[in-house]
Amino acid sequence: MFSHIMVGTNDIEASKKFYDAILGTLGANPGFQDDKGRVFWFTPTGTFSISQPINGEPACAANGGTVGFTMDTPETADAWHAAGVAAGGTTCEDPPGWREGGMGKMYLAYLRDPAGNKLCGLHRPA
Repeated sequence: MFSHIMVGTNDIEASKKFYDAILGTLGANPGFQDDKGRVFWFTPTGTFSISQPINGEPACAANGGTVGFTMDTPETADAWHAAGVAAGGTTCEDPPGWREGGMGKMYLAYLRDPAGNKLCGLHRPA
């Protein structure tokens, strides 16, 4: 459904370090920085990227917005979460763990990146 996701940052270096860490736990290579300073992580299923806003205004986190990443296992979600905290992110929401509700049983791990963007690692059991 999606071709790419781009989130804003005011500190490319800190955000690249963070995303290299969490996306590395999912098998992605370190991000590629283009001549405009944007950084891209290419995968077989899509592209994730960071950029300073092109309008010159400061980046800010989307209130109510979350970018979700698919996790193969709960252990992958835990490693993703730990890598994010170690690389400058902050934990948010409840601690990583199983949740059950109207969308079924899911393992969720939430982080905020260095720019404040909210991320979720999500594993759905078979």
